[in-house]
Amino acid sequence: MSTPQILITILIIALATLLIRALPFLLFPSGKKTPETVSYLGHVLPYAAMAMLVVYCFRSVDPFSASHGLPELIAGLFVVIAHRWKHNMLLSIAGGTLLYMVLLRLF
Repeated sequence: MSTPQILITILIIALATLLIRALPFLLFPSGKKTPETVSYLGHVLPYAAMAMLVVYCFRSVDPFSASHGLPELIAGLFVVIAHRWKHNMLLSIAGGTLLYMVLLRLF
């Protein structure tokens, strides 16, 4: 790509990002009541996204392989228990990932 093409691409990306960031404030001003549909989606979508991530993480677990899915199960249980105990998302995610990597080396 030439320099003008790179600059135009960066400009389009910046404008699209600005539009995406500003659009909710333009559509739903602070003095106006948020529509019920938007409020409902704001309530249920985080749980749906987490469920989708869990399914994605466990999609390739093969109970008939050598480890029988034990590293994934143990790391998943650690994430749930650590988050219920400390309510710290960074600890849960980083600890679960680290434990999973260690378990992969052991099994």
